[in-house]
Amino acid sequence: MARIVILGSAAAVSDATHDNTHFILIGERDTPILVDCGSNPAGKIKNLGIDDDALQDVILTHFHPDHISGVPNMLMHMWLLGRQTPLRFYGLHHCVNRMEDMMTAHSWEEWPGFFPVTFHRIRERNDTPVLENADFRITAWPVKHFVPTIGLRIENKVTGNVLAYTCDTEPTDSLDELCRNADFLLHEAAGRGVGHCSARQAGETATRVNAKCLYLIHYWVWNTDPTPLVDEARETYDGPVTLCKDFDEFEF
Repeated sequence: MARIVILGSAAAVSDATHDNTHFILIGERDTPILVDCGSNPAGKIKNLGIDDDALQDVILTHFHPDHISGVPNMLMHMWLLGRQTPLRFYGLHHCVNRMEDMMTAHSWEEWPGFFPVTFHRIRERNDTPVLENADFRITAWPVKHFVPTIGLRIENKVTGNVLAYTCDTEPTDSLDELCRNADFLLHEAAGRGVGHCSARQAGETATRVNAKCLYLIHYWVWNTDPTPLVDEARETYDGPVTLCKDFDEFEF
């Protein structure tokens, strides 16, 4: 069965045991897909038994450092290990344009023998196709954050199960459509405020969209115990609630 592996669970302020939020999708029939890259995930992916060349698709949800700043290190890492397999990035114009500028600032066009990298721009509209392979069909919805940002709806083509990922967002109408009837709702819990949601609000969304289970991610960890977030979410949601931790694995 397909699985999601949490490579980082923290919001923008990480600590020694919680990396910034990013995860990898591993299917049964095709290559894995990385979602965001706040730090270089190559070592973690290697520990999962996944070869560098096996990773061929990366989705970037928005251009904030805790979601994209690991890309240059990851690309340099792969290049120095001799990678020649192409790598594809997907994101909104706002994010992709800035990613290309950032790589130009690193003079990547001068890295000899560098492998092919392509950037694919997706539209900032509801239910926009992102990518499809033998395992997953992935679409995006714009959510409400400080900069243009997408949440993801990921369909397991083998089981029909749906994983909805809110990314960084405050409550907004598109979020309900994105998460409707999700088998697995991965919801941020950085705290109530502009551009973010609290665990209580995550529970409200899970109840409203009829999600089968709720997984909290992208939460505050610095000098803070995040475990009470589970009880906070349970105040507004009666289903199973899990606090994601780095290196957790879930089947869906």
